[in-house]
Amino acid sequence: MASTETSIPQGKVFVTGGTGHVGANIVHALVAEGQDVRCLVQPGASDFGAFDGLPVETVEGDIRDYDAMRSATAGCTRVFHVAAKVSTLSASAGEQRELYEINVLGTRNVLRASLENGVARAVLTGSFSSTGYDLDDPQKPSHEDLPFYPFGHVMPYSYTKALAEHELLKCVVDGLDAVIVTSCSCIGAWDYFPSRMGRTMIDYASGKLRAFIPGGFDFVNGRDIAAGHLLAMENGRRGHKYICSTHFHTLEDLVDMFAEITGLPPVRLQVPPSLMAGITGIYAGSLAKVFPSLPQRLTPGAIGVLRMRRHADTSKAQRELGYRPGTIRDAVRDAFVFFGRQGKLPPEVRDHVLEHHAEAANAPLGEGAGQGTNDAAQ
Repeated sequence: MASTETSIPQGKVFVTGGTGHVGANIVHALVAEGQDVRCLVQPGASDFGAFDGLPVETVEGDIRDYDAMRSATAGCTRVFHVAAKVSTLSASAGEQRELYEINVLGTRNVLRASLENGVARAVLTGSFSSTGYDLDDPQKPSHEDLPFYPFGHVMPYSYTKALAEHELLKCVVDGLDAVIVTSCSCIGAWDYFPSRMGRTMIDYASGKLRAFIPGGFDFVNGRDIAAGHLLAMENGRRGHKYICSTHFHTLEDLVDMFAEITGLPPVRLQVPPSLMAGITGIYAGSLAKVFPSLPQRLTPGAIGVLRMRRHADTSKAQRELGYRPGTIRDAVRDAFVFFGRQGKLPPEVRDHVLEHHAEAANAPLGEGAGQGTNDAAQ
């Protein structure tokens, strides 16, 4: 295992995006370690109860406001910048600007403020969609050294996350100690919003998911991505990037896991991706104009990603950080138990899930989080 040239000092930890799925898992992992945590809350926005019962300090601020970030990071030793606007839609001009302002300028503000305030290390959450791939064989495992491919049907979100990484490297040149942890599609507990995958799981439990498309992706257990961030803070090399995933699975694999955990019959009907992409393209374009904030389970961008069946190579994170991913089956279990306790599942499904799986899901965050065994290149 590689380690930093000098140990990162302990102290107050600042977290952005702590109400989101990945961020909430990081906050819970930090609290479990007894760390002194300060979480950013956007003014006027709900925290969805994400911090209820947790010994964390909350401060209001918008990452697009540099002065607010300078105030929020003051006195902090460590920073986890997780906040981002996530979108798989073909964004309108206004949405593109918002993506840019939040994901690029917001990242610059958080990191520049961290540099100004003498933060010892910052960790930026990256997106696997902004990691390059083999153009001749997209299914070949992607690693950190592959540059982002900016052509073809690239989602605006992916562009902004690639630019966010560039902002981090500019800050590293100017003296900030910072690293990137790249997340794949997250599944697990503490999904308050919930995420697109979380809503799909709730749809399944409610009998609303009747078909799926063939395809797959590398998914990450919420426990694993949190562990990867904490390991990168301790052991990562300055300016380096680490991909953290748990395992590649097809959507059919996930549906089978959904059935096992909920006790419901699996969905077997598969819709051809080309047909679904055409339908969602029309559906997304029409709905986006009338209901711009309406969440969608599948978008043309998401279908395109699933059709590529991209795999992640986590060997660098395993070698240098000591990262050891668990399983996605456990992530699915944790997610359904969480949704059951949040009252988001039908009563009969909730009762089955909590009766059969709650005890296992209650395992401390340190158990099975980044400590399992898995192939590096999946």
